[in-house]
Amino acid sequence: MNPRRAALLQFAALAAAAARPARAGLPEVVAGSRRSVVAVGLFNALTNPRFSFRGTGFVVADDQGAGRLLATNAHVLPEETAALQQLALQVAGNRNASGDGVPETRKLELLAVDRVHDVALLRIAGDPMPPLALADGPAREGQAVAFIGFPIGGLLGYSPVTHRGIVSSITPIALPPPNARQLDAAAVARLRQGAFDIYQLDATAYPGNSGGPLLDAETGQVLGLVNMVLVKAGRESLLSQPSGISYAIPVRFLRELLAAPR
Repeated sequence: MNPRRAALLQFAALAAAAARPARAGLPEVVAGSRRSVVAVGLFNALTNPRFSFRGTGFVVADDQGAGRLLATNAHVLPEETAALQQLALQVAGNRNASGDGVPETRKLELLAVDRVHDVALLRIAGDPMPPLALADGPAREGQAVAFIGFPIGGLLGYSPVTHRGIVSSITPIALPPPNARQLDAAAVARLRQGAFDIYQLDATAYPGNSGGPLLDAETGQVLGLVNMVLVKAGRESLLSQPSGISYAIPVRFLRELLAAPR
């Protein structure tokens, strides 16, 4: 092989390596993702506590590449229109020498919602936050994943918690309305669209994990949004008898919401 051809092949190999997602261990993925995962809830300065937790969300980039948007599940949002004005995020503050940290609270504004696939997009007030990168393609069965969130909400504190596992199955599922009261025209239209693929995970999530990012355990890219857990027993048995089956919405539905005109 002549030197010129060898140099061209070497350059092509380096370029291809640079284009691939950087690989890291799970500790590095967690460390690089924690500040992008936040508690989502309602903030009212006149109530106690002032912050009422509803679920998990994560920061994504806007059209300019800055982290000014937040993704979560649509069902994390309040049903009452007036309550949408109280939407806020809370992120744990930097810990001081005594181990305490002052949480930061930011106002949220609802931008778009896809109730068919249970995805919502909100704008974050204030300076940009570090965004998570979205995966270009779908997850694969057997792929190692992790998700970060706030299991059981404030009962365990608002410090992000990480669970790991694999994508155990990619299976079609439909999301019916939680109760008959919500069986309105939009819900009927959702049911008529039929099933779509969802990721089944072998890691155990809890209600507070809803809306959190499902991460590729090697690259840290977002593969989906943690959505729901099958709980066989009652709410009081959730901690002692979890089902061990969790689900996530593929990230392509978040990409579609980001690309939709607003």
